[in-house]
This record gives sequence, structure tokens and C-alpha cells, in this order.
Amino acid sequence: MNTFVSPFVIMPNMKNFFLCLFPSFLFFVSACAGQPAATQAELNSTSTVSSDEDPCASQNMPTTIAPLNDLMREFDDASQLASNLPVQQLPEAISSLQRIRRETEDAQIPACLATLKTHQLNHMNLMIQTLLAFVSGAEQAKLNNGLEMARKEHDLYSLEVVRLLGVTLASITSTPPTSSTP
Repeated sequence: MNTFVSPFVIMPNMKNFFLCLFPSFLFFVSACAGQPAATQAELNSTSTVSSDEDPCASQNMPTTIAPLNDLMREFDDASQLASNLPVQQLPEAISSLQRIRRETEDAQIPACLATLKTHQLNHMNLMIQTLLAFVSGAEQAKLNNGLEMARKEHDLYSLEVVRLLGVTLASITSTPPTSSTP
């Protein structure tokens, strides 16, 4: 038995469908009505950002990096202080470190700083986790591993700052001592 559905049977359903969508279409058209169309010159002027306005332009990079770097310096100072506190005072210091990390997480950054912020947050998280492990009595090997991983993330953060600022690093070579002849 062949079941054939006539297109005329489907049409009333399609008609109802379009009748339901038509008011939405009218609303959309009326909302857009009266809005002037952008000219090509306007589109070009809004899509092109001058290098003075671009936070990722090389001349603006020091200013763009500064807020994140200020948070890193604050975190480094607080973690240095925490490393010299007795265990019973660490919870308050850890709370301060977590506050700084949250400020870093919430910082709005341009896309060019994404890698920098990732290394920064990785470092902060590893330091906080290591301090929490210390408070809970973790083994020395686990603490050393946590500190080593945090140091590596800090190094990656520093290298990313150097890259973003366009600084060329030179290797340090020792100079032979000069001989003094009378």
C-alpha cells in the first residue's frame, strides 16, 4: 500500500507556520526601519583602529601590560611574605593571594595578552595550591614539585612580557679577566 501525501495537505500547516512568523517579521522590519544605512566610509572608519587606540600596538604595550603586571607584583610580594610566615598565619596570607588571583581573573584584557594572563593565573593557582598543601601537611616532594611548577609558569610569564614588549634577550657570557701589565 502506497502512502502518498498530497502537497495540499501539508500546505495548510505551512500556511499556519508562516502566519505565526509574519508578525515577528513585521516587528523586525519595523525595528530596523528608520535606521540609516552605514556608508562604506563609515564602515571603514569604525572597523579600522588607529595604532594610538590599539592596546596591542607596540607603543601602547607597556601601558596595556601594566595592570596585569601590577597584580603579578602584588602577588609576588604577598607570596614572598607568606613563605616567611608561621603555619598558623598562612590562612590569612592565602586568602590575600586568592583575592589577588580573583582580581586577575576578572581583569578585562585584549586578546594579545591572553597567553600572558594564562601563565600568570597558572602561576598563582600553583602557588596557592602549594601553600594549601603545606598547611595540610603535604610531603616535601609534593611541595617541591608545586614550587618548581609555579616557578616555571612565572618564568613563562616573564618571557611573555619580554616578547610582548619586543625586548631581545641576549645570553650572558663571561668575560675573561683582563691582565694588567705594568
